[in-house]
Amino acid sequence: MPEGKAIIVVLIIFSIVAWSIMASKAVEMRRARKLNLYFETEFRAQASVLAIHDRGVQVDGCPLFSVYQAGCRELDTRLKAAGGGRKTEVSLKSMEHVKRALERSVAQQALKLESGLIMLAIAVSGAPFLGLLGTVWGVMGAFSYVASRGNADLQTMAPGVAGALITTVAGLLVAIPSMFGYNWLVHNLRVFTVELDNFAQELVSKMETEYLRDDEPG
Repeated sequence: MPEGKAIIVVLIIFSIVAWSIMASKAVEMRRARKLNLYFETEFRAQASVLAIHDRGVQVDGCPLFSVYQAGCRELDTRLKAAGGGRKTEVSLKSMEHVKRALERSVAQQALKLESGLIMLAIAVSGAPFLGLLGTVWGVMGAFSYVASRGNADLQTMAPGVAGALITTVAGLLVAIPSMFGYNWLVHNLRVFTVELDNFAQELVSKMETEYLRDDEPG
């Protein structure tokens, strides 16, 4: 049945895309987790919150470093706002700008990690329906063939019905692994987002301890 073959080809493409996304995201998250661990260890060993930023260090692919860099860049701008050298204190209003910069960076990193998951969601929800469509289409074709033959015995119907059911099986073979992969990735993304939020709060706390002006009203 040409229609069933076309649907199976589409499902194969879905499967290739889904497995590619799951593999690439697994590698990306593993690398990000490792870099986060290294950076967090280095960050906690510094005497000053801006020490790593002042050294001009770059760590590509590390979400925690991206959040840190965004906050330090905004704080550094506020410290140099009046011109000349770096000040030793900032106002509460300036610190609020730093907090918003960190919140934006956390959101950006979360969106970056989530990129591509929409294709997995489409595979999970769409593949079974494509398979079902192929099955219904195939069964209709099988009944049409039986009607044209004028013979409704099992031997005449079985090949057409069995061929039609293959598309349902193909749809499930695409959807089931995609569902497990999607749920695993979403769980890990939530963990990453919580870690980014916690780090941002810790970073703000250290910045306030070092640079927030004491005489500002609460």
